[in-house]
Amino acid sequence: MTDMPKGWSRDQMAARAAAEIKDGFYANLGIGIPTLVANHIAPDIDVTLQSENGMLGLGPFPTEAEVDADIINAGKQTITELKRTSYCSSADSFGMIRGGHIQLSVLGAMEVAENGNLANWMVPGKMVKGPGGAMDLVAGVRKIIVLMDHAAKDGSAKFRKACTLPLTGTNVVDMLITNLAVFDRADRSSPFVLRELAPGVTAELVRSLTEAAYEDGLATRQAA
Repeated sequence: MTDMPKGWSRDQMAARAAAEIKDGFYANLGIGIPTLVANHIAPDIDVTLQSENGMLGLGPFPTEAEVDADIINAGKQTITELKRTSYCSSADSFGMIRGGHIQLSVLGAMEVAENGNLANWMVPGKMVKGPGGAMDLVAGVRKIIVLMDHAAKDGSAKFRKACTLPLTGTNVVDMLITNLAVFDRADRSSPFVLRELAPGVTAELVRSLTEAAYEDGLATRQAA
């Protein structure tokens, strides 16, 4: 196996996702790389972060002196409160998600399919605790952004023609940000379009590491 190009770091991927957050948004950040998104939200953007365990208005990660084991997000990471932080039951929190009141969720993934299907909660044969709130998030949130490595450690594609792992949701992914490229689509009946490449990454390399069909928006932009 040839060495894989690194492309964007996890922090850079998170920063790209943070650029999609608009002023006034209510947003939910998944476990893993998505938690880094909070570190890159522009200071002039007023966003309220929501967590499935019933916390509305999540503050940044605490310093060692600020750690309070009772203040955690849905991934059981310790966080801090804001002056406007409020709490509700988990049932009310999921009601907010299922009712369509969250504008954006950023999630991790193991596989994304060309039709927007998402697999991000289990690998058969491995112990898992369950899907958590992911299935509710992809069903109720207005826009879903996925952050993941472009290829698996063995070089196999993770942006696939069809997911091989158990699905979290069907036709739910609106934007895909990998360490190599950014893809999005106009709506959920449209194909994904390649929009950006990480520095030093070529369109040919992305194509060689991608099983899914997609349109080349780079060529369209260059022609214009």
